Amino acid sequence: MKNKLLIFIFISILLISVTVSAEPNINSRYAVVLDGTTNRVLYNKNGYEETANASTTKIVTALVAIKYGNLDEKYTISKKAARVSGSKVGYKEGEEISLRELLYGLMLRSGNDAAIAIAEGIGGSEENFMNMVNSYIKEMGVLTTHFTSPHGLDNDQHYSTAYDLAYFTSIGMKNSVFNEIVSTKDTNGQGLFTRSYHNINKILYLIPAANGVKTGFTGNAGKCLVTSVNTNNRNIIIVLLNCSDRWNVTKKLYNYVMENYSFKTILKKGDTVSEISIPYGDKKAFLTVSEDVSLPVGIGESLSYKVYMNDDPLPVKKGDRIGTLCVFKDDDIIFSCRLYSQNDIDYKNKFKKWYEKVKKKLYSLNSYEHI
Repeated sequence: MKNKLLIFIFISILLISVTVSAEPNINSRYAVVLDGTTNRVLYNKNGYEETANASTTKIVTALVAIKYGNLDEKYTISKKAARVSGSKVGYKEGEEISLRELLYGLMLRSGNDAAIAIAEGIGGSEENFMNMVNSYIKEMGVLTTHFTSPHGLDNDQHYSTAYDLAYFTSIGMKNSVFNEIVSTKDTNGQGLFTRSYHNINKILYLIPAANGVKTGFTGNAGKCLVTSVNTNNRNIIIVLLNCSDRWNVTKKLYNYVMENYSFKTILKKGDTVSEISIPYGDKKAFLTVSEDVSLPVGIGESLSYKVYMNDDPLPVKKGDRIGTLCVFKDDDIIFSCRLYSQNDIDYKNKFKKWYEKVKKKLYSLNSYEHI
């Protein structure tokens, strides 16, 4: 099927207009709030500007380690790892520590020694591991993040953005291993670890629904905090960089989102978005959504969505992708998902001529009702 998309249908969603709370004025140089399900930005302050990001780097270090490492493999702590500056777990040179335990030391204790041990264990050297990290970053389509170390100590070539860190966190929170680690307050490893680990991330105690993720601090980056809060079975991700009052500002932004956004399931996976009668046959073409369309909708917002059909997708088999659903806020796409054919569709010459005409026209469907 061709990649070119044609507008097939347009449906406007109008919501009752009420007063919206003004965006909070926060004492943070950079900030982003992201819906972890749709990656919709709910708050932004300089969120796309590159800056030092300290130990929030370890979010990506953990993701790369989980992707490429064996959690049960043990790595020997090197002299370099044991003597690294900054925050440390306290591993001793020559100790053998499993990757799983090192990840707890990395994310709960913000151990720079754990970061070096992971890099050397997986990459063979810190340099090779950082090549893996930066390749992973590019694979994710991110061009505004570049890391020179697995721990995030200040370096002019080490930077990210609040949005990028929120995006990486949204990926991480969908990974069961990452999710379990960053949400843990205390662990002794059930006898499998060499020591106990207490999470230094106070946000886990200050917001009951918080389930991660990472603190950070350096002279250039200032105080940093990446937070995930599970609300309505989805993660709201809050990133603050260079924020002296990071705990209270995080709570302030979380309360702002809860007061000004509701989470609406517009369509459920498998729902039919469109059906097209075929004049030269006894079948209809049914387009169904590939996943739940559940969105954060701001008070008073007017959203719209369009269904785009692939250029000349016929004939198709049941389950073939034949279109895309895009949800818009003004002219910005805030969510998209694939549309699939619910049934086999074939055509004869007469139908093909009819289809060439009809695919260029705009068709109206009954609007969905939203609460």
